[in-house]
Order: sequence, then structure tokens, then C-alpha cells
Amino acid sequence: QVQLVESGGGLVQAGGSLRLSCTASGRTFSGYAMGWFRQRPGKDREFVAAIRWNGGSTDYTTSVRGRFTISRDNAKNTANLQMNSLKPEDTAVYYCAADSGMREPGRRVYEYQYWGQGTQVTVSS
Repeated sequence: QVQLVESGGGLVQAGGSLRLSCTASGRTFSGYAMGWFRQRPGKDREFVAAIRWNGGSTDYTTSVRGRFTISRDNAKNTANLQMNSLKPEDTAVYYCAADSGMREPGRRVYEYQYWGQGTQVTVSS
């Protein structure tokens, strides 16, 4: 089992920045691909970014590429999402997720076995 806890959400003006962190506890974190997803009101949960278990590759959804950066520190059991140039449409609850499959990070919710409780990000215009 892996427990994930997100932090760093909040309210920010359009054009601002936030840094989300996901801290893992339990089983070995370093062998897990990590993903960030978000869920806007009335919408399905959607993929935002993911990083391979060793940090060797990353993936981003088109709408955030160039503005968001995913990273991880296996020594600290953390995965981070640096969000710059935020837009009102980035407003959502953000979730981190872990996939124990030691494969390339996926974009689909069902590919991840462990989830955090979510953190709210609100971007005002």
C-alpha cells in the first residue's frame, strides 16, 4: 500500500504560480510512476502530467505543456507539480496518483492504483 497526500493548493490570480507537492508513505516510492490529474466541477477526472519511476521521461497534456513541470525526488518520497502562467480554466481539484507497474507513465485513471485526497486550486481572472 502507498498513501499519498497532496499539498500546496490555494487561490491565485491568473498569470500566477503554484507548486503542488505529493508526499508518499508506505511501500517503496521509487518504483512507482507518478501522475497528476485534475477534476473540474461537473467534469470527469483528467490527466495533467506524469513522470516515470526514475524521472527519465515525462508526459503532459497539451493544455499545460510549457506551463507546468512535473518532477520527483525519490530520496524524499515526493512528486511535485510546478504550475506557472495559471489560467482560470486550470481551476480544479488536483490529485496525485501512483502506478506500481514500473512502466511508462499512463494517461488513464485506471492505470493508477493509489490516489491522494486532492487539493483545490482556484485561479481568479
